[in-house]
Amino acid sequence: MELEIRHLKVVCAIADTGSVTKASSVLGLAQPAVTAQLQRIERALGGPLFERGRHGATPTALGELVLARARVVLPAMKGLREDATQLAGHRLPQNQWRIGAVNGPILGGLMSRLAAENDSLQVLTHPSHWADTLAEMAAAGKLDFCVVGVCGDTVPGTPDDGLVWREIATDAVFVMLPENHALAGSWEIDLAQLAEAQWASMPGDGCFGACFNAACARAGFTPRTMYEMDIGNALDAVHAGHAVGLCKATFRRVDGIATVPIAGGPLRWRHLLGWHPRGAAAGFADAMLAHAAAAYEESAARNPHYLKWREANPRFAPRASIA
Repeated sequence: MELEIRHLKVVCAIADTGSVTKASSVLGLAQPAVTAQLQRIERALGGPLFERGRHGATPTALGELVLARARVVLPAMKGLREDATQLAGHRLPQNQWRIGAVNGPILGGLMSRLAAENDSLQVLTHPSHWADTLAEMAAAGKLDFCVVGVCGDTVPGTPDDGLVWREIATDAVFVMLPENHALAGSWEIDLAQLAEAQWASMPGDGCFGACFNAACARAGFTPRTMYEMDIGNALDAVHAGHAVGLCKATFRRVDGIATVPIAGGPLRWRHLLGWHPRGAAAGFADAMLAHAAAAYEESAARNPHYLKWREANPRFAPRASIA
């Protein structure tokens, strides 16, 4: 693993707050996600960065070295991002948008709506599994907008990156089953009914794994193997009956696979639009948000089961509010 700016921010947050728990709150991430990141950073650097004791996390000698360098690098990178954002904004062609997106139901419809509004508009897309990566690009002026998904109440990036986030919609998380599964035709499924299943999910940042484990614990069981796969392999595993998948409610229909709501909607996936308020694109953010919300609703309409289920679960109704 190569050390990145976001890793230095994690180390500084732990040192500044004195604990992983408090750092998680500052970073807007779940504690298991911060702990896992710290472990990867320590493996990459060859040793522990903190000693844990009754008085919290204290930097080791290696940790002090990393912190000293990080406190020089981070302010310099913040200044560089701000300057780059301004310069990139001044050079932005009026007929071009740079949009980053994670795997989700919105980008295709958004592009269609933008093209219908202006057929000379060029949309340059940048895909990524990682919402934090797109947030860093937007903060650095490399993207005008990013369309990402996050678990629960988190937001991508860090509090000091200067980005604005608005909620497009909140998806329920459904399960994917082979169509011949005994539960495939159900109105909804209680998680406890899948206590013996093996699971497949797609990669991504955030606290989804922790949220899923917590939902399973509330349902009275600990999930068996969780395979992290790209979308193609996950679909193959579900279709063959080797695993049960997790997907957004607006997941496009695939032959041989059924998507079914989880009773009570214990897991949710928030779709967010992000941009830098000092970028040239900021003046078009409201229009972009409206297009993204409409694109989301178009994708939701392709699943009549979801629309009916959503009527009984109104907290998943679409909205465009401050994230």
